[in-house]
Amino acid sequence: MHFTVYCLDHPGMLQRRLEHYDDHKAYLKTAPIATLISGPLLESDGETMIGSFFLYEADRIDVLRRFVDEDPFNQAGIWKTAEIRPFLKRVDTLSPPA
Repeated sequence: MHFTVYCLDHPGMLQRRLEHYDDHKAYLKTAPIATLISGPLLESDGETMIGSFFLYEADRIDVLRRFVDEDPFNQAGIWKTAEIRPFLKRVDTLSPPA
């Protein structure tokens, strides 16, 4: 099953985010689930990072929740919210038809 993870930072977290960026990237490489998409959410200026977005494939949401809870960004208090939602993919123009 696919899951979206939509995280918004507390205000003023850009510097703290940058300080924990290397730990966050290293942690993502340890994912016990498949990461399909990941990257920062941006302000309307297209540059200032204000959160994170992920699309994961996992069999169990509890495994994903634990992984998100232990993310260095979450542990450092950067994310104000981290919402996990099941996602039903209907269209994918990047993948060939099955």
